[in-house]
Amino acid sequence: MTILDSVEAAPLTAEDVLARARAAAPLLRERSAEIEQARRLPADVVDLLRSTGVFRMALPRSWGGPELNPIQQTEVIEALATGDTSAGWCAMIGMDTPLYAGFLDEQVARDLFTDPDMITAGLILPSGRADRVPGGYRVTGRWQFGSGITHADWVVAGCFVYNDGEPEQSPSGQPMHWRIVIARQEQFEIHDTWHTTGLAGSGSRDYSATDLFVPEEQTFSFAAPRRPGPMSTPDAILANMPGVPLGVARAALDFVRDLAAGRVDRPTQSPWAETYRVQMAIAEAEMELGAARAAVYSSLHRQWELAQAGVAQDADQRVAAVLARVNSFRAARSVVSKLFDLIATTAIYKPSPMDRWLRDVQTMRQHVIAQDQVIQSAGAHLLGGTPHNPFSIGIVN
Repeated sequence: MTILDSVEAAPLTAEDVLARARAAAPLLRERSAEIEQARRLPADVVDLLRSTGVFRMALPRSWGGPELNPIQQTEVIEALATGDTSAGWCAMIGMDTPLYAGFLDEQVARDLFTDPDMITAGLILPSGRADRVPGGYRVTGRWQFGSGITHADWVVAGCFVYNDGEPEQSPSGQPMHWRIVIARQEQFEIHDTWHTTGLAGSGSRDYSATDLFVPEEQTFSFAAPRRPGPMSTPDAILANMPGVPLGVARAALDFVRDLAAGRVDRPTQSPWAETYRVQMAIAEAEMELGAARAAVYSSLHRQWELAQAGVAQDADQRVAAVLARVNSFRAARSVVSKLFDLIATTAIYKPSPMDRWLRDVQTMRQHVIAQDQVIQSAGAHLLGGTPHNPFSIGIVN
């Protein structure tokens, strides 16, 4: 596989990163079966992703980065996911490093993230325990779903804080204080648990730590950004997630359309291009994907316009992006499932990628950010009720 040229020292533009992502997609497609079998991204595939600039795309211009906005980020992830789902997923996770940096003291962040293409993995949800000690915390716990952890430089881990053995209240007075710690990948023990039907190549393994000391300055709360601006909102790391399901669905649609161009319906001997059921299936898939994609990008555009203008979102504007995000996962699964059924037994034989795509969209649909509790949270926010997953709608107390 040809690796793209290394990222130049000069800042890339959004157009540069997107063009490189599109150029990388067919190279990733060639490696998809190998990526799935390895259950992680091979080292040269990680190098390929680094060379596109995807891991630095949220880096602020003040740090020499291209500072792509959420719309541009989503376009890049979407392009990569058309090549390989796991690679797109790992790119989406790994590019959060500059976003996490916005919640750390700037000098601390600069000292930690010395390379603009550093990769961060890990689970932010509070599955661990952080006991206060002089200068920081002693961290113990086990976390799941460390997507990309096999090639990450840094790892985040969500914890509840304890003080003298008792749960510590959050600064806002909540019963528990949710805090995220960040440490080098080698400071955690990685467990080979990722044996899954879909997203197999993402290497989303469990990881753990026992009595790991993490300095105070290497911890943060999403409720307290250190860097002002629209890229330092609590839900900034969620904005580009729809790029993965949208990219996979697009790849599946293009594949089936190419297949249909040369196929004949056996019972009628009619070309598929002249077959009513095929015409309907393709058009309905395009309609469903197009509507889902339009909702994602229009809501992101509106959010970005308001953020740049310094105008607070109202409940409807906030919820629009959340529901579009959830729907992107649902629509992708629906589209790929219908296309799988359309081409019937052709889909089950290798080297057809349809079976892998179907398993990938089924697996990503189980992610916490695509669950019904997110829709409930959106509805509760609209009605003034209690969200079950407030973080999913950008609320952190």
